[in-house]
Amino acid sequence: MNMLKVGDKVPEFSAKDQDGNTINLSDFKGKKLVVFFYPRANTPGCTLEACNLRDNYEALQEAGYELLGVSADSQKKQANFKKKYNFPFPLLADEDHTVLGIFGVWGPKKFMGREFDGIHRTTFVINGDGVVDEVIEKVKTKDHAAQILDVG
Repeated sequence: MNMLKVGDKVPEFSAKDQDGNTINLSDFKGKKLVVFFYPRANTPGCTLEACNLRDNYEALQEAGYELLGVSADSQKKQANFKKKYNFPFPLLADEDHTVLGIFGVWGPKKFMGREFDGIHRTTFVINGDGVVDEVIEKVKTKDHAAQILDVG
């Protein structure tokens, strides 16, 4: 697992969102972008994290941030997750792990004594030039927006 670090230029990527629209990194040129990776839609921690971002979306936008959520879930699962919780930001369905690989957030994890490959809950704050300004590895699911706003 080779995770992007502060100062790294993010390689261009394209992925489908929950509605099948193609989202490109270049769509956000000149804007601050928050890309948050979560293990699985509709699980307790992921729901807490995404709802916290939804509830603070206005403050994040006022600070100049655009948001993208990413997991390996299908478009259908992402669409259901977005609709159920009324998220105002796109959720990328990265089933082939292209975006996960670019950011380096797919790899070995331990949970309840079991080891397996999965998504590491990580958030990247990217500046308007496509360079990583901050990497948040210890995501506080209940207070994630504050972690992001503290970066800005």
